[in-house]
Amino acid sequence: MDFDIRAIGPVVADRLRNVDDAGREPRKITDMAGGSPLRCCLRRSLPGEEIVLVSYAPLRRWAAETGADPGPYEELGPVFIHAGPCASPLPGYPEEMGGPLRVFRAYRADGSILGGRLVDERRSADPATASALLGSMLDDPEVALIHARAVEFGCFLFEVRSAGS
Repeated sequence: MDFDIRAIGPVVADRLRNVDDAGREPRKITDMAGGSPLRCCLRRSLPGEEIVLVSYAPLRRWAAETGADPGPYEELGPVFIHAGPCASPLPGYPEEMGGPLRVFRAYRADGSILGGRLVDERRSADPATASALLGSMLDDPEVALIHARAVEFGCFLFEVRSAGS
């Protein structure tokens, strides 16, 4: 199955740089070591790069777009984005977002959690393997949306939807 990987888009990222989804001012950081997962361009930060830490509600915009009501599943969590505009992510599965443990969490069209798949580092960092798993999950007609998340922190990494949805 064809699918789209979605980062936090530029319009949303611009808004989050001013006030995040929790109504707070973003926390500006100079990432001296680098390696922070940037949800705006789906790559890791470079040493010395200026980034911001914001609270983000990943289901919020999808729910508004589709009319879903995720209710208590509308989580709010920390994510890193660039401190200013950046390049769009490269097409395809974002290999740099792989890590020790990831979960691909599936949601129904009403916004409730359907289930998830635990993905180890070998599979989460391999585009072909991860893409095959995401495709098989989207083959389930109950799956409307998938979030990739870091297990160790619970953070949202990116969104996956069937192509064209």
